[in-house]
Amino acid sequence: MSAGSGIDRARAQVFGEAAELYDASRPGYADDLVAQVLEYAALDGGAALEIGAGTGKATVPFAEAGAALVCVEPDPRMAAVLRRNTARLPAVRVEEGAFEQWQRRGRRFGLVLAATSWHWVDPERRWDLVHDALEPGGAVALFWNPLGVRDRGLHAALAEVDARHGMTQAPHATLASSYGDEAGHWAGPPDWPDAQCRRDGRFTDLGSTRFRADRDYDTARYLGHLASLSCYRVLPPAHREELLADTARVLDAHGGIGLVEFGDLFLARRR
Repeated sequence: MSAGSGIDRARAQVFGEAAELYDASRPGYADDLVAQVLEYAALDGGAALEIGAGTGKATVPFAEAGAALVCVEPDPRMAAVLRRNTARLPAVRVEEGAFEQWQRRGRRFGLVLAATSWHWVDPERRWDLVHDALEPGGAVALFWNPLGVRDRGLHAALAEVDARHGMTQAPHATLASSYGDEAGHWAGPPDWPDAQCRRDGRFTDLGSTRFRADRDYDTARYLGHLASLSCYRVLPPAHREELLADTARVLDAHGGIGLVEFGDLFLARRR
């Protein structure tokens, strides 16, 4: 990694200690999103490369839809769960290591995808690495699943807990209504990869889509989700447990939490 990469390595390496919790509690990705990516990529039997596959939240639905995948995962504990989750899917191959050091060995792919992992790849090198890994005309698909709280009263109560504990990056920090009603094709937020990709110039046919679905979590499931996040994992254990306990009291009082789960997708193609 280059010194100027800006990647917080301490946070990037905490997921493995909670691999099972991550697998049980993290949301997956919409079937419509998977279908759109595969339609755009038109793999026609070719292989896809997944960056930072984690425990397989995206791997499994892509493989079940017929894609053959090489999955690069830096943490051996996450990779172990990924192998277990994909043992019934023979077209999935797991290779351990950071994407920046991964050995391509002359292979090229019709699709490179990153599911909530693009921000962990060195921003000074990631477009070069993706370009090199793609066949001419191959597709890149980057996607995330931000959350928005539906209930204003619950949002305010959780904000008070987070402020008291100095938590500034909780996934419930945003009201669902603040995202607006935008779905389908959209421009993306200011830090969306579209602008950087356009400046790169080696990609074409850029597009962005937002999917949305309502989800309800009980207290235990949502606390598991929080405890799997890097911003919670890096807290001292006693502080983390106190924050989660205070959050649980608020959630119990409201009967859980109602969220809008978004699926934000960026697509581009190597020229």
